[in-house]
Amino acid sequence: MAQYLSIHPDNPQQRLLNQAIDIVRGGGVIAYPTDSSYALACHLGDKQAVDRIRQIRRIDDKHNFTLVCRDLTEISTYAQVNNDTYRLLKSLTPGAFTFVLKATKEVPRRLQHPKRKTVGIRIPDQLIAQKILEGLGEPMLTSTLILPGREAALADPYDINETIGNQLDLIIDAGIIPYQPTTMIVWDNDFPEIVRQGKGEADFIAQQDAN
Repeated sequence: MAQYLSIHPDNPQQRLLNQAIDIVRGGGVIAYPTDSSYALACHLGDKQAVDRIRQIRRIDDKHNFTLVCRDLTEISTYAQVNNDTYRLLKSLTPGAFTFVLKATKEVPRRLQHPKRKTVGIRIPDQLIAQKILEGLGEPMLTSTLILPGREAALADPYDINETIGNQLDLIIDAGIIPYQPTTMIVWDNDFPEIVRQGKGEADFIAQQDAN
């Protein structure tokens, strides 16, 4: 069974954060809080841990993961960021947005969109997530904790433990987090476009025509 750590969302205990960081560094798969839902995460370079997340969610190798980063500097290592992109990212991060950008060579090919060579990236506005990323010193690979046959992420860490605790190395309990998907913004042409409207508000960006 997974370790179960109750971490205060506004005043996280450093000792418990260090345990979480060590588990990720050691190749573990964790359930952790973001500003929009609970999510699964693992170390960027650990293919075995990525495969475990795919098994838990029953998703194939065509499903794209998201790189969760601590700041804009980290994003520019893994995604192509020009001046316009930088200004947009600066205005909307941290927050409930996922940005789909052209990947750099630092991103393993298996994590890129096979045709567009893009990668999903976000900076969550959630203190526990930020502290874990700060301690790691590099991004985590993440996937929203939506289980097979469900349309929403599990909101209660007790339910996460009951349902998939035997498949995880760590569950971080930061209280109940009702699922609200991130707003997804794609910028792989000359301008940004909202392809999924979620929790994040960016009224100044065009939304993809649903028809």
